[in-house]
Amino acid sequence: MSQTIKRKGASAGRTAARQVTARKVNAARAHTGSLLDRAMALSPFSEAQLQRIFLVIILGAAVALAWVVAVVAGVPAIVAGQVALLAQKAGFEVNRVEVRGVKHLNGLKIYEQVLAERNHAMTRVDLGVLRNQLLQLSWVQDARVSRQLPDTLIVDIVERKPHAVLQQGDHLVLIDETGHVLEPVAPNRVAGQLILSGDGVDSQVKALSRLLDAAPALQPQVSAAEWKGYRRWNLTFRTGQVLYLPEGEQEAANALVAFARMDGANRLLGGSAVAFDMRAPDRIYIRIPGHGAAIAAAAAKSKLMQAADARAAASAALAIHSPAAVAASPHQENQ
Repeated sequence: MSQTIKRKGASAGRTAARQVTARKVNAARAHTGSLLDRAMALSPFSEAQLQRIFLVIILGAAVALAWVVAVVAGVPAIVAGQVALLAQKAGFEVNRVEVRGVKHLNGLKIYEQVLAERNHAMTRVDLGVLRNQLLQLSWVQDARVSRQLPDTLIVDIVERKPHAVLQQGDHLVLIDETGHVLEPVAPNRVAGQLILSGDGVDSQVKALSRLLDAAPALQPQVSAAEWKGYRRWNLTFRTGQVLYLPEGEQEAANALVAFARMDGANRLLGGSAVAFDMRAPDRIYIRIPGHGAAIAAAAAKSKLMQAADARAAASAALAIHSPAAVAASPHQENQ
């Protein structure tokens, strides 16, 4: 005879616990729902618009993830390779290079850079990288690379201009107006070039140009410039004579202008003097062979020149207004 055994029902404590938990869950849901309702009320978008925004974000994330997976798998490189292959088959590959604007630079150096792209598809030539490589050449100030379809690269070069020869120990190098080194130069090729020497002179090239611009008449006659003690210039003229200038950019320019005036009046260059020292603030010292190490000249830069001009003007005025008085006092002319 079978007997059915019935389990006891849930205890009262368990039932009460489940009811408490249910009430907490309902309260939390109500609280969360109220927060969402308030957030939705503050949002300028409707519920439908928010759903579309979330959908776009999800789709964008999916596309980004797919792209990352494709990149890791090498798919873009494969596609680019196939495009390049099709371009080459269609005749769009580098077969010719045209270089413009080259005068001093050895054109072979440019072709060495550009011809590395030879037989490459035009779509695979990185013009920016190629331009940066050309800018590393010492003579190149600027460069532009362009494509001329179907098979030509055009290279336009802006060269640096040679300005002077810089002496570095036993070596001579050609530099531009900024002091940028262009190339080594042999001694037999420096004729007619301005030669610069002295420690730190490569950083003073622009300052020297400003100095020589102050006396344009003397500029073509200067054959060498030495930067002495990081502070002043010695200029050597094509006659072999040397001019010692004072310290300070403005002081040196004033001295050079004064020397140009004196040379115009007295033909100092090409004369018997071998050196002119203008480091003193108010006079010039001229070194003449056989007359001692240095002698003071009778000229005193601008002050003495102005004094002479003033005496000449005063004499002319006296001659006009009182010739008898001048004749009566001849001893004044000897003072």
